[in-house]
Amino acid sequence: MHAATFFDGEGWREGIVELIDGRMLLHDERPAPGTPRLDGVIIGGFTDHHVHLQLVDHTLLGRSTLGRVVDLGANPAVIAALAAARFVSVAGAPSLNERGVDDTDARSLSERSETKRAPHRVAIDFAGAFLTPVGGYPSDRDWAPAGSFREIADAETAHAAVTEMADAGASVIKVASNADAGPVFTDDLFRAIVDAASARGLPVVAHAQGAGEAQRVARLGATHLAHAPFTERLDDSEIAAQAASVVWVSTLSIHSMEHSARAVAVDNVRRFHAAGGTVLYGTDMGNGPTPVGLNPAELDALRDAGIDGDDLLRSLAPQDPRDPASVLLHLADVTATPSSARPLTPADLKV
Repeated sequence: MHAATFFDGEGWREGIVELIDGRMLLHDERPAPGTPRLDGVIIGGFTDHHVHLQLVDHTLLGRSTLGRVVDLGANPAVIAALAAARFVSVAGAPSLNERGVDDTDARSLSERSETKRAPHRVAIDFAGAFLTPVGGYPSDRDWAPAGSFREIADAETAHAAVTEMADAGASVIKVASNADAGPVFTDDLFRAIVDAASARGLPVVAHAQGAGEAQRVARLGATHLAHAPFTERLDDSEIAAQAASVVWVSTLSIHSMEHSARAVAVDNVRRFHAAGGTVLYGTDMGNGPTPVGLNPAELDALRDAGIDGDDLLRSLAPQDPRDPASVLLHLADVTATPSSARPLTPADLKV
């Protein structure tokens, strides 16, 4: 039994960590005087709020520092089966995506070293299929797996698609609104999707791309943007309106360092965060050779946007380490970068 400082999702607290029947468990209770103290601090498994598990070797996640992922576009039957099973990783397996690309080199040294550790369960939330207009994004993309999108022609098919995703176990509905890559929904049809989702208690997350799309989908009832706006710089009044009503998933590192979209997105996020908006860590995992685990490039981009320290940890929405189902991660101290986290082991509890 050791005294330990832990992050509860909002701030730092004191508790006790101990090894019981081979499991590391954290209790929310004040340590007694003289209790030996754990070196470092404890945090729960991190969350990636934008992944595509059909485009990566998802079995590697169980050896990462992620405890939860949100899949925002997949065949609902496939992703529902993964969510029901969660996953246990195969030690040392290469990260092969559906295009046959070995992603091993793209992973950080810390992520690669995690393949040697005991696997843990990963919680999966999902949207199921993209809902898109007839001929809309990503219906014409080679990377889109079979069954990963539904083309919506009217309110009736919108309601049917939302019902299908909800019945499959979706916790959110994903809507494509990419005016740069094809048609987008009319205001009325977008609202019909929002209404159908709301009737099932599901928020709508939108891929908003193209001039004015981020502002339009927010006005029509989307509660989350799958990507921080990168098409254009939002003015301060638009930032304020978004900060009051919409959550942004970051995905800043999908833009190359030299691309203007990255500078636009980072600037928007910096001002959105300063205005009190909620930014969630998300990587669009599967969009190129991304790490199957925590992405240091995304963390660096969030810091560039002024999100660091406890705010950065909050964007990662770590699991509650007091939950017995959570993986417990170890950090050197409260100022350590999340990319240095590793699973807590019995060896950390020194006599």
